Amino acid sequence: MDLHAPHPPLEEYYRGEEGRRSFVRRIFDDTAVDYDRVERMMALGSGSWYRRRALRRAGLVPGMDVLDVAVGTGLVAREAVAIVGDPRRVVGLDPSIGMLRSASEPLSIVTVQGTAERLPFPSDRFDFVSMGFALRHMSDLSVVFAELLRVLKPGGRACILEITRPSGPLSHLIVRTYMRGVVPMLAKVVARHRDTARLMRYYWDTIEACVPPQRVVDGLAAAGFAGARRHVELGIFSEYTGRKA
Repeated sequence: MDLHAPHPPLEEYYRGEEGRRSFVRRIFDDTAVDYDRVERMMALGSGSWYRRRALRRAGLVPGMDVLDVAVGTGLVAREAVAIVGDPRRVVGLDPSIGMLRSASEPLSIVTVQGTAERLPFPSDRFDFVSMGFALRHMSDLSVVFAELLRVLKPGGRACILEITRPSGPLSHLIVRTYMRGVVPMLAKVVARHRDTARLMRYYWDTIEACVPPQRVVDGLAAAGFAGARRHVELGIFSEYTGRKA
């Protein structure tokens, strides 16, 4: 099964694939200084305790070599370091230089600028690959999943964390009101950059437009991941996992 863009173009923000890449890189560069502050404010259970528990549930243990794709400001990588026990075992990759600067300095991990669609690493390099809440910003999920599989060692594991649209109409209305209305409003108050509130609106719009979870699971299986599955927490936090046979 081919699974390409995670959602249709969102023309309120950009036009076409080139426009998407340019928009995403620019807005994350510009708002990196605010990201951790706003994330803590809107956490909804996705704080450090949840990320660490999800990584352990996916099979991360001390001594593993980890690639965190779309590392952002290092929120997932920080928990990976705490589990594996050595920052030198964790590599963070992101297309945004602003995000990489925010991630590398406090964590002392290796950071690399690049995209998930073309990972600049040899095959069979890592024991574990992670991606935290960034699947919606990819351009081609089939290519991304194939690349994640390629850089994993045989027996290696992948863990993709994502927020998914609630299935019930009432829960959808509540979460949408909070994330597209309340969070951007609060971001205007606490953020240093004027585009941070816009990023939060975009964040929800990508969640709402994203392909259904089962298609993500099927895409992982089609790419060659064994045991591809989804675990759900609080109705909206999806953990997609699989291993390289």
